[in-house]
Amino acid sequence: MSPTAAVSPARSHESCTIPVSGMTCAACSARVQRALERTAGVSTAAVNLMTERATIDFDPAVTSARGLAEVIRATGYGAEVPAEEPSPETLIQAQDAERAREIAELKAKLWVSLAAGALVMLFGIPLGELEGHHGAVDPLMALLAPVGRLLRRAAPWMYSVPAGGWRWILLGISAPVVLWAGRHFYTRAWAAFRHRSADMNTLIAVGTGAAFVFSVAMTVAGGWFRAQGVEPHVYYEAVVWIIALVLLGNLLEARAKSRTTDAIRRLLGLRPDTARVLRDGGEVEIPLSEVQVGDELRVRPGERVPVDGLVLEGTSAVDESMLTGEPLPVAKNPGDEVVGATLNRLGSFRFRATRVGRDTVLSQIIRLVQQAQGTRAPIQHLADRISAVFVPVVISIAIATFVLWFVLAGEPAGLRALAAAVTVLIIACPCAMGLAVPTAVMVSTGRGAEEGILIKGGEALQRVRDVDVVVLDKTGTITEGRPAVTEIVPAAEVTEPDLLALAASLERHSEHPLAEAIVAAATDRGVATVEPVGFTAVPGKGVRGEVGGRTVAVGTRAFLAEGGVDVGALVETADRLAGGGRTPVYVAADGRAAGLLAIADPIKPTSAEAVRSLRALGLEVVMLTGDGRRTAESVAQAVGIDRVVAEVLPDRKLDEVRRLQGQGRVVAMVGDGLNDAPALAQADVGIAIGTGTDVAVETAGVTLMRGDLRGVARAFGLSRSTMRVIKQNLFWAFAYNVVGIPVAAGALYPPLGILLTPMMAAAAMAVSSVTVVGNSLRLRRA
Repeated sequence: MSPTAAVSPARSHESCTIPVSGMTCAACSARVQRALERTAGVSTAAVNLMTERATIDFDPAVTSARGLAEVIRATGYGAEVPAEEPSPETLIQAQDAERAREIAELKAKLWVSLAAGALVMLFGIPLGELEGHHGAVDPLMALLAPVGRLLRRAAPWMYSVPAGGWRWILLGISAPVVLWAGRHFYTRAWAAFRHRSADMNTLIAVGTGAAFVFSVAMTVAGGWFRAQGVEPHVYYEAVVWIIALVLLGNLLEARAKSRTTDAIRRLLGLRPDTARVLRDGGEVEIPLSEVQVGDELRVRPGERVPVDGLVLEGTSAVDESMLTGEPLPVAKNPGDEVVGATLNRLGSFRFRATRVGRDTVLSQIIRLVQQAQGTRAPIQHLADRISAVFVPVVISIAIATFVLWFVLAGEPAGLRALAAAVTVLIIACPCAMGLAVPTAVMVSTGRGAEEGILIKGGEALQRVRDVDVVVLDKTGTITEGRPAVTEIVPAAEVTEPDLLALAASLERHSEHPLAEAIVAAATDRGVATVEPVGFTAVPGKGVRGEVGGRTVAVGTRAFLAEGGVDVGALVETADRLAGGGRTPVYVAADGRAAGLLAIADPIKPTSAEAVRSLRALGLEVVMLTGDGRRTAESVAQAVGIDRVVAEVLPDRKLDEVRRLQGQGRVVAMVGDGLNDAPALAQADVGIAIGTGTDVAVETAGVTLMRGDLRGVARAFGLSRSTMRVIKQNLFWAFAYNVVGIPVAAGALYPPLGILLTPMMAAAAMAVSSVTVVGNSLRLRRA
């Protein structure tokens, strides 16, 4: 991943994302993050273990992306800054290739380790019997006593080999596992040690390394140790099996982690590989990457639209459900926009490419998801603080365990003490802690993207859970945001078409949203309009002019009264319509009332259900609008909102959000992302709804691709599910260590005779990591 410069003149800072290799646990990511945060010029840094990326905000006058990469390398991990930012496809392909290489390598090492482990365990049976300590230290070996009796009958030659010979054979089998299959544990542990730190690899390396060195010493100088009164027992089977089981855990973990990016892969899978471009009077099929802005393309029925563009010729119906969630295809005519990766259902059409590559809507969505997956939730700091001191504490516990067992245990005291200390080191690996938060964030943000919910990161995801009041903008959020004529009420001796023709002809020159609704109503009904003469607009009141030789005025009751027009006969009807949430517009012709038009912004069919869902989640819902109180209360009553703040100008919405926050409330502001931007930015959580193709709403923490208010409730549900899973992950990760470390140290041995072996500890450690990742994957069905 390369740096993504986002320079802002206001703060002269840049952001960059740098890939980090070699991290294996929470202690690793925490160490890199601490190093970056301490670097001069860095304002914020977030290091994600799952995505293996560091996202840094820094002052370019003080440091640079390359300098930050050098800081990361100085902590013992790999970091390179590519020359240019890769596309989402390139990034995913690179991640998939790296993951496939990692899985293949782990598989090879695992199979070699398992085969060596089986041989070491098999050959360890006659060695243990010859040395007379079979099962004295390792209860697991004691279970193999029946196998020993079978070997004595089937292969008596095995018991003719001296114990010293078996030790050399076991060393020959174990050495390749330690030096090749487990080599990365030791090299990474050494790198951490050189930088005065410790991590998961330290625990594995110290545990298996101590057992292996002890065993080698007993093999090479067994006679000398025996002369000193120490029986030369070896522990090769534990070393090999620990490495094998840790590798098994790493393999299962790698496979599970690869599934956390399935959502992005599915999004990328929507994009066709090729496009049909019109060139030299014919159609040429070219790779999608070669399409350029301005190219004209042809899309046939059943094909996906390759890039974003503008329809030039032809009509069709396009399935945009991947973008809007609407199940019904949308009619497309010349002049309409089409979005890449949507599915063309019916006709064939020609269109001009307007956005390609990284600029398409789909690429923006994928980029937002990738950025979100690279961020950290605030709750991650808890795991980081524990990880910072965890490994040194565990090593201290292991040393204390060794001393206690050596002093208090019966023969062979040294071997028992070593086994207990190694078991403590192995079982305490903090893999699960490091995976608890980022796996859940990755899966949930991917799942949200599939549902049209773009969550900008772990912080927004966690903050949504804490919200207790939701502020809804009315226009474009609860309502359609497109005013429409709902009733036509002509006066005596005036027909509906005549009334609409007079009003629409005059309003053709007005830019007011209500004027657009009147002109659209005439067009939809096939009513002809004429060019007005002497058009005059009075802001906030209405318009006047001549239409077909008649003097016409359209506007408010007061506006017509100023012109001497008596509209008394229409007042009762107008009041009734206003009480129903409609805006009455009066029309006069030649000084007499001609009728009135009722205009309303229709309420979205799903708004009432969405409000019920939010209230069912225990959230207070407030409607904020610049409309008059009567209209606002009518809409609020229709959708089930009790608290209404009406007649609020756009620049005062920010003050309303601040007022709620001043009362100690955690506020989510839901708006259309246009004139609501200041309030969206001020709110604890900004949610931009129904933004269509404008997916990069910088002020919102959550962007809903679909103009459906129910998505807000889904976002809250997803956040709560994610935080519940994160807490479960952290609980089990911490509980595993709280319970596992004392048991590994032998706390249950005196009262119950229960003693874990290093192999059992390795298996338990692998299970804990896979359990955390598996629990996070449940969010794919959230």
